[in-house]
Amino acid sequence: MIERVAYLSMHTSPLETPGVGHAGGMNVYIDELAATMVARGVDVTVFTRRTNPSQPVEVRTESGYRVVHIDAGPAERLSVAELPEWVKVYAGGVVHEMRHDRYDLVHSHYWLSGWAGLIVKQSLGIPLANSFHTLGRVKDATRRPGQPLEPLLRLAAENELIASSDCVIASTDQESDELIDHYGADPGKLCINPPGIDRDLFLPGDRRAARQQLGLGEEHVVLFVGRIQPLKGVDVAVDAMAQVVEVLPDARLVVVGGPSGTQGSAELDRIRDRIAELGLENSVTMYEAQPHARIPRFYQAADLLVVPSRSESFGLVAAEAQATGLPVVAANVGGLRHVVIDGASGTTVEGWDPTDFAKAILDILQSPAKRAELSVGAIESGRRFSWQVTADRLLELYDGITGE
Repeated sequence: MIERVAYLSMHTSPLETPGVGHAGGMNVYIDELAATMVARGVDVTVFTRRTNPSQPVEVRTESGYRVVHIDAGPAERLSVAELPEWVKVYAGGVVHEMRHDRYDLVHSHYWLSGWAGLIVKQSLGIPLANSFHTLGRVKDATRRPGQPLEPLLRLAAENELIASSDCVIASTDQESDELIDHYGADPGKLCINPPGIDRDLFLPGDRRAARQQLGLGEEHVVLFVGRIQPLKGVDVAVDAMAQVVEVLPDARLVVVGGPSGTQGSAELDRIRDRIAELGLENSVTMYEAQPHARIPRFYQAADLLVVPSRSESFGLVAAEAQATGLPVVAANVGGLRHVVIDGASGTTVEGWDPTDFAKAILDILQSPAKRAELSVGAIESGRRFSWQVTADRLLELYDGITGE
């Protein structure tokens, strides 16, 4: 039986609030998964990079897993572009810490941690599982016009990681296909295991009470939850909303999230300028990133969630929203094809034309009967995802690569 696992998350920590900086669905994934594993009797340590001199070497979370801060480069927040030169230092720090105990395997998250994971695997002679969460070649294929390509270093590292890992964990069949189509991955090394959701947290709730807490009235509410960066497509949501309010003047777009990545601040400025240009100042409300435990209130208060992402390996916010009974209008890409059941729990939209998104949004907002039907389907769709099921499958995969 697996007794001790190391999770590598170099560029972001599960202690950070999702929706700001590099923190997003991956942070929720690691936090929830680590907590579930601990409840199963597995000792979990998450190794991340120190980003503040005041951070202690070790933090024991309430759920029981450890977070260890590794010194690798300046103790400050760095962009993803600045981190590659510190990967070997980070990996060396992880190896030094792991030598104190016997770990059954290392499970890395994202390509930077995967690169470090290969060094740990070779240094300690233990198996390596890797979850990418996003793929460089897939992002390049669907990026917004004018956005830079992913660096060649990332693509080369992903190729090496896919070839050298004992198991590459894909969130959906779609991500597995992308690994094969874009990277020539060996299907025998691919393992499919969707993330879960906290079913005790993400539940249907009192819509009126939720709206009162958020200062909302009886207007139609379209919700966007995610990091502010070109990849997430908040610009598409804003442009679509301009067309929605022409038909439903009381409609409101609520955006929850903060700037992320090297282009985050510029994208936030761009979004604010676009809101002013379209005259939507009274139709768009923007919230900073919220604690994960508060997000259900936003889902419960909204009429639908819009997810116009350029790419998603899974789409955790869509799964969480559906569990509360919130229909989803999402781009028909990546894992969103798996999470959102078109016509049953929401609507998937081809491409990123704001007019197509506006049409899909209006189709739901203007038909209470359809929204009610999709809400029932959303709850049913959300029941497919559970951290318990995710942990069951992952423990089987761990056993498989360790020979247990």
